[in-house]
Amino acid sequence: MSKLEENLITTEAAKTIDINEIYSQLKTDSKGLSSADAEKRLEQYGYNEIPEKKVNPVLKFLKNFWGPIPWMIEVATVLSAIIGHWEDFWIILILLMVNGVVRFWEENKADNAIELLKSKLAVKARVLRGGEWQTLPAKELVPGDVIRIRLGDIIPGDLKLIKGDYLQIDEAALTGESLPVEKHVSDIGYSGSIVKQGEMDGIVVSTGMNTYFGKTTELVEKAKTHSHFQKAVVKIGNFLIIFALCMVAIIIIVSLLDSQVSFFNLLEFILVLVVASIPVALPAVLSVTMAIGAINMAKKNAIVSKLIAIEELAGVEILCSDKTGTLTKNEISVATIKSFGDSNEEDVILNGILASREEDQDPIDNAIIVKGKDYEDLSKIIEGYTVEKFTPFDPVIKRTEVLVQDSTGKSINVIKGAPQVILSLSVNKDALEMEVNKFIDEYASKGYRALGVAKTVNGKEEFHFIGLIGLFDPPREDSAETIKTAQDMGMNVKMVTGDHVAIAKETARTLGLGTNIQPVSAFLEKPDSEAEKIVEDADGFAQVFPEHKFRIVELLQMKDHIVGMTGDGVNDAPALKKADVGIAVSNATDAAKSAAEITFTKPGLSVIIDGTIESRKIFHRMLNYSIYRISETIRVIIFITLSIVIIRFYPVTALMIVLLALLNDAPIMTIAVDNVGYSKKPERWNMSVMLMISSILGVIGVVASFSLYYIGLAVFGFSPVQGGPIQAFIFLKLSVAASLTVYVARTKGHFWERKPAKLLFLATTTTQILAIIFVLFGILLPRLDWVYVIFVLVYAFIWFLITDFIKYYFFKFLRKRGRMF
Repeated sequence: MSKLEENLITTEAAKTIDINEIYSQLKTDSKGLSSADAEKRLEQYGYNEIPEKKVNPVLKFLKNFWGPIPWMIEVATVLSAIIGHWEDFWIILILLMVNGVVRFWEENKADNAIELLKSKLAVKARVLRGGEWQTLPAKELVPGDVIRIRLGDIIPGDLKLIKGDYLQIDEAALTGESLPVEKHVSDIGYSGSIVKQGEMDGIVVSTGMNTYFGKTTELVEKAKTHSHFQKAVVKIGNFLIIFALCMVAIIIIVSLLDSQVSFFNLLEFILVLVVASIPVALPAVLSVTMAIGAINMAKKNAIVSKLIAIEELAGVEILCSDKTGTLTKNEISVATIKSFGDSNEEDVILNGILASREEDQDPIDNAIIVKGKDYEDLSKIIEGYTVEKFTPFDPVIKRTEVLVQDSTGKSINVIKGAPQVILSLSVNKDALEMEVNKFIDEYASKGYRALGVAKTVNGKEEFHFIGLIGLFDPPREDSAETIKTAQDMGMNVKMVTGDHVAIAKETARTLGLGTNIQPVSAFLEKPDSEAEKIVEDADGFAQVFPEHKFRIVELLQMKDHIVGMTGDGVNDAPALKKADVGIAVSNATDAAKSAAEITFTKPGLSVIIDGTIESRKIFHRMLNYSIYRISETIRVIIFITLSIVIIRFYPVTALMIVLLALLNDAPIMTIAVDNVGYSKKPERWNMSVMLMISSILGVIGVVASFSLYYIGLAVFGFSPVQGGPIQAFIFLKLSVAASLTVYVARTKGHFWERKPAKLLFLATTTTQILAIIFVLFGILLPRLDWVYVIFVLVYAFIWFLITDFIKYYFFKFLRKRGRMF
């Protein structure tokens, strides 16, 4: 064991050791570690991360052979061996292996894609290395590092707090305690906690698995939620299973009445028929489609941390968007300064700078500091002040406070923040209230945000209001165009801001939004029914505290809207979790990113357009797959059931059903990359319409199959005997028609209106060539002459054209009545 490892301080021990002893044992000081020391410790202690439990690849692969569907295939395999149907045995075994391998491969690919995306959301930390503050990935922290944590940060390691006033920390994830805990110098901050208020420096005492969080991670498991889309997919699966079982029950009853049917043969046939009817490929199709969508969104600056968000984004009807930094540039500048009483502009800006801290890189503080450079010798005056105590901005009390000592040794308190708050704390509020409010309204009408400044004078503890600073954050150049595009796509954008109503209205007018901006007071204390109407009709909301966003989302969801919400702060987390799609904007706090499903890596709202388009394309791919899968099940199951019930003939064998499943499900995977369009309105699952169109396609297929059967008997002279060419005749038609159904299902117009992806075309073509080879050369199946093969191909294509035209006019009929997806 190395010397450093021997001297490693446990979190528990750090509670009782004073700060100087911590420095000594960790061989560091208030300036932090040097880069060289940090590198050595990183080698010895490893990365500051919680290793994820990786499932053994072999066990992960074998899990694909455990469950109701694999069990049915496995029983069918055993039955084939028992009754000596060895061809069936090997083909069914291949089906079992193909399903397992494909699902393992696709899920593994999806997992790798998600891990790659998650790595882009890595938590950052402000670290003091060699006396200089740096921003580094939190995983590179080592014991002995000095770091700064502030509002919105997720604490990246167990810390001994060494400098600062106080912190309010949310430790709910660790302790279950819902109320924030107050921390001071010498207290311990636990890894994984969220800073709700305050700002302090701390020294890292434990990292990775040595942290309190690391030792308890195995006890924590996040609940999984199901999206609207996943619920719809479950309904589809349940419908197909129930439908198949009903048809199978009929087949069993009829077959058992026929004494010539072997029980084992019937059982094998039923098992493979059920397997072929159930959407076995659905999980793999869903996984790969979502993973590809997430990768495409990442290329367009939207990192997806929860894949269900891709599905939900397609249906978002209302997007509640932050103003600052999302609709505006977050390039705040000082537009104007107004002094009051004996103060002048320079005095106002001087005190504004004193109540700012450059190293925090706060946009408002930066704007005031930059403005100070316009005044000669102001920097020299500032050097004469010494900061004794700095209290960072608190969003609850809406102000920053600093205690400074001037060059004469006199102490002065300075506060800056929301003007109404600062004015209320000032002794001269009565004399200035009307004038201050007049300027606040004037600034607001120009889109300026007012900041109040006050200070103590003559050594007294009373604050005197000395001035207003007008801040301007110009709208982003692309915001108006983005909002218009979103509106054209059926998305209602509502602006949410903490600014004054007049500022919000001016910004909304500039961006082309409606100006029905409501303050929180308009709905906060109202009954639900009244509040829902106000929130639904509003174009935006002003004077909003972060906690009010939750109520806005809740009221909109109560009106059955699918809601997206953007946010960047720690207090936005509840609203981001509540929303159907929570979006952390660029430069959001770690807490906001953790709560959100999507994180923008580029400033502005334009990313939402690319994300929405991608999600709606994914919706259409899954919709197309669902229509195909339902219509195929109806087509095959009803045809087989009616054949057995009415004409007492098995049109295909169990082996043929297995081959159909292999040939049809393999190419459908490529639908994940198919060329599709996207709707100009939010997507909603319309199960009745989907079932109607699927049923129509399926019934047409049944009619076509029976027509071919009778043509085979009457025209080509086939005999209705088991194992005869009539079954190969039917098999080829079912196989070719299944691939052609994919092209019918993938468009609402005619099939030629949208070119399929090359991979989809190649996959469907290849599988049908294999089907032709099977029957043309008699491989595993009765042999068919090439004349019959050509006839089936032409026949299937003619019915494909008929089906496509019926589908086209059915959708046209639905459009006229406004009944579409």
